[in-house]
Amino acid sequence: MKIICVGRNYANHIEELKNERPSEPVVFMKPDSAVLLKQHPFVIPEFSEDVHHEVEIVVKINKVGKYIEPKFAHKYYDEISVGIDFTARDLQSKLKEKRLPWEKAKAFDGSAVIGDFLPKDNFVSMENLNFELRTNGEIVQKGNSSMMLWKIDELISHVSQFFTLKIGDIIFTGTPAGVSAVKPNDVLEGFLEDKKLFRIQVK
Repeated sequence: MKIICVGRNYANHIEELKNERPSEPVVFMKPDSAVLLKQHPFVIPEFSEDVHHEVEIVVKINKVGKYIEPKFAHKYYDEISVGIDFTARDLQSKLKEKRLPWEKAKAFDGSAVIGDFLPKDNFVSMENLNFELRTNGEIVQKGNSSMMLWKIDELISHVSQFFTLKIGDIIFTGTPAGVSAVKPNDVLEGFLEDKKLFRIQVK
């Protein structure tokens, strides 16, 4: 299983981090060891003092594909969820300053939360999906897939130009504004429309 992540796919998140708006999707990877196991807490790693939550719509690939045209991309997934791309922001900033890869800040153990999957047929449109993250019951991030710079089908097509997509691969589609640091004892809950798809505790 590959975990393929997309950065800078929401204009308001680009602005909050003062990043440059990209001309094509920003793509990076996480190993399968990054997946936070079900029923396990998220443990803040000892190498960071500023781990941020980034809630995202997540797509699970259901068949092998390469050089997928956007008009056919909808056939390559039938389940969606929400997840968290945990980011060691302090470490990421240091890596960016030195023009080094982000993996240490983005792909560490437990850095990928993947919620329960739902059939995409449960939803009217993939381009109008509301999702949110609540910390201790308070909404801290809220987005809609209509705000994506590149829609889900466009992302699948783009990624497939570089990597063969295989059954079970996961695509994180980017986060909206509102990212912030997590603290011990925080309880994080992810929602897609009105469905709660994950609940984790921070330690």
